[in-house]
Amino acid sequence: MKFFVYLFIYLFVLSVQAQERKSTASANVEVLEKQFKIPGLDRSRGIRVYLPPSYDQSDQRYPVIYMHDGQNLFDDATSFVGEWGVDEVLNEIASEGGPEFIVVGVDNGGTLRTEELTPWPHPKFEGGKGGAYMEFIVETIKPFIDAEYRTKPDVENTAIGGSSLGGLISHYAIYKYPDTFSKAIIYSPSYWFSFDEVMQFTDDHPLPPSHRIDLLVGKKEGEDMYEPLDLMARKISAMNHPISNMRVTIDEDGEHNEKFWRSQFKASVLWLFQ
Repeated sequence: MKFFVYLFIYLFVLSVQAQERKSTASANVEVLEKQFKIPGLDRSRGIRVYLPPSYDQSDQRYPVIYMHDGQNLFDDATSFVGEWGVDEVLNEIASEGGPEFIVVGVDNGGTLRTEELTPWPHPKFEGGKGGAYMEFIVETIKPFIDAEYRTKPDVENTAIGGSSLGGLISHYAIYKYPDTFSKAIIYSPSYWFSFDEVMQFTDDHPLPPSHRIDLLVGKKEGEDMYEPLDLMARKISAMNHPISNMRVTIDEDGEHNEKFWRSQFKASVLWLFQ
């Protein structure tokens, strides 16, 4: 299973001192000095904030995208095997006269990542503390960001996104907190981790019809990845969520890595906020 290979390598890399890499983060990305306590989990977490190019030259307010695995979003030096390039992609959109955004990247907890990004436990791999993690984002991180930055704090201008287990928790987030998030980037979601639970949860918490979800997976990720996504997309459609507010992509050549997710990010953002 490609996912397990990816996870094993990821945890191994985090456990050793990797060769120093040059930072690729744009000047409009900052790593906050403040560490934020996660209530109920007895640990703290750092966040990274991307501000749009016009932020310092204007007084306007901006939509906000909250994303998981902050180390992998902006900087090759802190990434696993390459960054998403979120800052470069959004700077490009802005330079083309497109919309601008604030992005809040919540760092993962390294070896604690699996338990934090899974809403339900797995009989073998455990986990299941994603509820506390998402409550932390909604009740601690978002209020801080809205107080410190010129955001558009309403639900219509707030999105959540991530990949792999970050895709799973993003799915959970928009269904659990539809009054906070109206848009979700759900890339290569690990539905297999708790398939029955996430299907039932989706069934029990239908989305408002105005909410937009972007589902993405690659065929080269394996059947255990793309088949559950296809079933999930069918379920959501069967629940009469508007097709115009669903974007489902099963890419023949897509692999489980940041390069694939980066290649799709621009289209996702423009579609979600069109």
